[in-house]
Amino acid sequence: MRRSLISAAAAALLIAVSGSLTLGQAESGRRVREGQQSGVNSPQTTTAREKAPLLSEAERAKLRERLEDRSKEQLREVEEQINQLRAEHEELVKELNAAHESAVKEKADETAKRLEKLLGKQREVFQGKLKQLEQRHQRLRRMVMERVGRAEQGQAAGRKAPEFTLKTFDGKTVKLADYKGKIVVLEWLNIDCPFVKYHYEKAKTMIDLANKYKNKNVVWLTINSTSGTTPEANKQFAEQHKLPYPILDDRAGVVGKAFGAKTTPHLFVIDTNGNIVYEGAIDNSPLGAQKEGVVNYVDKALTELIEGKSVSMAKTDPYGCSVKYP
Repeated sequence: MRRSLISAAAAALLIAVSGSLTLGQAESGRRVREGQQSGVNSPQTTTAREKAPLLSEAERAKLRERLEDRSKEQLREVEEQINQLRAEHEELVKELNAAHESAVKEKADETAKRLEKLLGKQREVFQGKLKQLEQRHQRLRRMVMERVGRAEQGQAAGRKAPEFTLKTFDGKTVKLADYKGKIVVLEWLNIDCPFVKYHYEKAKTMIDLANKYKNKNVVWLTINSTSGTTPEANKQFAEQHKLPYPILDDRAGVVGKAFGAKTTPHLFVIDTNGNIVYEGAIDNSPLGAQKEGVVNYVDKALTELIEGKSVSMAKTDPYGCSVKYP
């Protein structure tokens, strides 16, 4: 009697689960198809794109913000769907395992075999649904990152370089305005920073790059905004490394704060129109940590400018020691 009751309960579970799997597959397919269309080629997005050329810069900024918010909302929705899918799968597998154990214990062999097949089918369906949701999650995440990146690059590329006048540690006066019509590279320096030392004592990154472009309408200026540095130490550093460019004295921190210099090194590239077209790290390999796929962002930006192209990557996160402002 007990065996028949267990078999009947297991059979009922088999019918219920089989039906839910069939319906779940259809519903999952529908949701994924809708998700692929939503936020990618929806009428709302298409209309926004068509209107964009007619909008002012402020209106375009608001539109980008709305699209970014919508993409983030969709990202959260997919994350919730993934979590719900995992929870439902775990609960169902738990029930199926319990029924299978009971069927085996009561020697209901046919029912046990059907439950084993159903467990395999459930795992297969779960993996299929999970893969579809994770792919959509990746697409949405990539979309959000691209939109945020474009917004940050627009902010960097659209900013006029603040004018400044500084003295070198040798007492010579340098004005940014004197280099109008030239490409100017500004490098923030701290002679005691390990990240700076690496680029001067081991990699020779800055000197080699400055020499590479010195006859191509490019001016390289190094700025030291370290409050506790001394003229003697900077002059000694310049002599030791035979710098082909001056070190400017910004111990007051005025110019560094105007540009928003955060680290040493922190690089800014200014085009011939006086616009900041790149700001950020010198490369993607702090202290030479990356052995393959090293990208020198400043080299890339200068090459593109000289070739008459727009800078493809206008902003990266700088790395190094924090600037020691007063």
